[in-house]
Amino acid sequence: MDTREALVVLNLLEGIGPVRVRQLLECFGDAAKVLQANRSALVRVKGIGDDLAGTIVNWQSATDLAGELKRAEDFGVRLVFQNDDEYPELLREIYDPPIVLYVKGRMLPEDKNSIAMVGARRTTHYGQDTARKLSYQLAGHGITVVSGGARGIDSASHQGALSGKGRTIAVLGTGINIVYPAENAELYERIANNGAVITQFPFNRKGDKQSFPIRNRIVAGMTLGTVVIEANKKSGALITANMAADNNRQVFAVPGRIDSPQSRGCHNLIRNGAALCENAEDILAEFEHLFPNQALGQAD
Repeated sequence: MDTREALVVLNLLEGIGPVRVRQLLECFGDAAKVLQANRSALVRVKGIGDDLAGTIVNWQSATDLAGELKRAEDFGVRLVFQNDDEYPELLREIYDPPIVLYVKGRMLPEDKNSIAMVGARRTTHYGQDTARKLSYQLAGHGITVVSGGARGIDSASHQGALSGKGRTIAVLGTGINIVYPAENAELYERIANNGAVITQFPFNRKGDKQSFPIRNRIVAGMTLGTVVIEANKKSGALITANMAADNNRQVFAVPGRIDSPQSRGCHNLIRNGAALCENAEDILAEFEHLFPNQALGQAD
């Protein structure tokens, strides 16, 4: 077994995420050696107790590596690892970058100039129109739009980027073969043909309360900044904004109606220092030193 296959196995094992994998690699030096280690050696690694050591030792009965690789081939999905050129440069910099990314479509070097667009699933016409407009403007300036592929602001953001003939990337909180919501199947195909659909989760993994915050850290981690459009006080979009701030990335918020609960999260972000965003120019101005000259100018 080579290192890449061993990393896939570690990603398949329950309870062993990127942080523990990093600790294991620091101790054993190579993923294949981790899978060859005995239980007593594994329990000496920080964060690896007896239960997890048992999971690793018994990896052959707990995982189906051949089946996972066959599914990837059948679905036209590539596995991208941290040392691959295609792995997002900014994502490598976060505390717990994914071990492997399942990619349908293609990530390109220019995707390093990317902005996350996030917000409510239950949104107003104003929110959806604003998400489409901002994403359309960003796409016209050569900026890749990254979002989570969900209903509401996510879908509107992807659609806006596609309408602007730009690139967009959907980061899933499920296995890459699971379309959630189901009505976004056609949108996912369009995204894969004009960017990429990606996830860190293995095939057949369903979304849950744990997987979506994990997804959010990728959205925030692979982008230069995060724009929040419509979010109530408990919205998952605020988790993404906090993760962006924790990784020293710029946070933007679009103001809304003062009598709308969907505006409160954005207004609180602005109170706490997020940049107010009314158009793409507000975003571009923050990164003028990074974007190529052709990406600058007045946003329509």
